[in-house]
Amino acid sequence: MKVIKKDKEFNQLKQDIHTFILTNDKKEENQTNENELIIGNRIRVFRKQNGSSIRSLAKKCGISVNTLSLIENDRTSPNINTLKSIADGLGVSVLAFFEEDKPEHSPVYQRQGQRPQMRFSNGALEKLGEGLPPLGAEPILVTLENTSEKIEDISHTGREFIYCLKGKMTCFISEQPYPLRSGDSILFNARSPHRWINAQPDPSQLLVLFCPMNPQDQPAERHLEP
Repeated sequence: MKVIKKDKEFNQLKQDIHTFILTNDKKEENQTNENELIIGNRIRVFRKQNGSSIRSLAKKCGISVNTLSLIENDRTSPNINTLKSIADGLGVSVLAFFEEDKPEHSPVYQRQGQRPQMRFSNGALEKLGEGLPPLGAEPILVTLENTSEKIEDISHTGREFIYCLKGKMTCFISEQPYPLRSGDSILFNARSPHRWINAQPDPSQLLVLFCPMNPQDQPAERHLEP
């Protein structure tokens, strides 16, 4: 009886998605393709709102990081089973992936200690612009701890701006060291291989501004990778 009930729920889910798409596709003949293209971005937005990395969500959903990355970048279309797994992992309804984006005009107001925080290999990131669409500039507050292990170079589209708020650190760009102390800043082409290093015993604090040229690029998460 449980198997039959589960099959009925799954068939109902497929019917709900089909009805939703048909209802919203009557205006234009090519609307179905447009709906398919927003799924990946929708998944990415919900994942970032959850404060989950692409790696942690993929593990939670039982799919590979590569598969989830392809879905988010609209390079492959997920089947209903995969969509259901991702929705469960994000704690949202599958239909939420098909809803149209609503314009967001509200300010992003965040109190200290309430910003989404994510760990990376030698520190933590706090997202200062959480809730904004992934376009334009992405402000990040970085706490950079003492760097003992080897850090791999990162490269991504657009520019990267770093302002040292506290402590000392060194930004290596194409293997050229640029030491930063409190009040120092640097702006550079982020396509150049770069990495952040803190050789001091005390943590340093940085205000980092990512300005990606591609809205699908995720520079903060590139720095989060171990």
